[in-house]
Order: sequence, then C-alpha cells, then structure tokens
Amino acid sequence: MDVKAIHELQRLGRQMLTDGLVWGNGGNISVRTGPESFLITGSGASLGDLQDSDFVECSLSGEVLRAAGRRPSKEAPMHGAVYAARPDVNAVVHSHPFYGLLMAVSCEEVPASWFVENMYYLERVARVPYHHPGSKELAEAVGANAQKANLLILDNHGILALDTNLSEAYTAMQTFEVTSRLYVASKAAGIAVPGLSPELVAEFLRESGYKPRREWPRA
Repeated sequence: MDVKAIHELQRLGRQMLTDGLVWGNGGNISVRTGPESFLITGSGASLGDLQDSDFVECSLSGEVLRAAGRRPSKEAPMHGAVYAARPDVNAVVHSHPFYGLLMAVSCEEVPASWFVENMYYLERVARVPYHHPGSKELAEAVGANAQKANLLILDNHGILALDTNLSEAYTAMQTFEVTSRLYVASKAAGIAVPGLSPELVAEFLRESGYKPRREWPRA
C-alpha cells in the first residue's frame, strides 16, 4: 500500500483528535490512490491512533484490493461513490464533530456569508436525507449530492468534506465546525448576525485574492 498516503492519513487522524473533531472510533478518512482506487481507514479504527495495519485499499466499486488486517470502514461505499462522481476529488473526510453534528440532527441552516473562510469553504453545501450508514442508498445519495457540493450534511449522521487534497477537505470540515459553533453561540446570546449581502459574497468569490474555485460539476 501507499506508505506516503498512510502517513498523511495518520497525521490527519491525530490532528482531528487534537482539534476535537473526532471522538471514540467514529469517522473515517480516505485518499484516492488511482483513477479507480482509494485508501480508507478500516472498520473500528480510532482516527487519533491509526496504525499501519488500520488501512484498506478498495476499488471504487467496493472490492478490497489490499488489506493489512482490518475490513474497510462500512462507509467505504460512500467514499467510493464520491470518487466515482467527482474525478477531481482526491480526499474525503467524514466525522461527527459536536457542533456540526448538532446541525446534522436539526433543521438549522449554517450561513455562508459571515467571514472570509466561511464564504470560501462553504460556498456550496448540500443536505443528504438520512439513510443507514454503509447502505447502498446512502452511497447513491452521497454520490448524487457530491456533484453539486464539497461539503455534505448527512442528516442525523454527520459531516462529509471532499476536495482536491486532505488539507483542503479538512479545512472545510474545520470551517463548518467553527461556523456551526458561532451560529449556536450567537443564537444563545441573542446576537443578530446579518451577514454580507449575496452581491458582496459573489464579489468576494469572484475577485478575492484567494485561488478561484474551479467550475463545479453539475448534477
């Protein structure tokens, strides 16, 4: 298996634990290893303490290509569906962060017009109706929604971030968690946060010094 990819995933898993974005043995992370394959954390693996034996390489259809001991995460079909739907995506981060999970179990909508990173990384967010973890239905729903967003709120389940590399996907996850926390805190304190106008958000995305977002695939 790809040793470099394993080390990158191990580092990210430790960072997720340090940042409080993962707990217990929840969550799963993966990277693309080829046009038709990806490396994913194994079933039951703790993201904060990933061992070399905690990884499985799978085909996009879910076939196990290489394994060091564990079965692939039951969410492997969901990851495979993302890679199949989005050839430009090379990393998928799935977790159940506290405030993000609160958004996933509620009907609240997280704003994307509050601050620079928020506008940039949450440019497009989609909600995926609940389906049982690991199910064919969930994989199909995630694959369909991945064509129109880089961050997916999985109803009553968790958050899924996908992007060109692990760093970008993880930053999107962090940004969503921070925004969710700000949203909850502002509501609890009774602080009104109107956000920027749609016109200013569009202007920022078009003219800011940040690298321009690529054209998004359309469903």
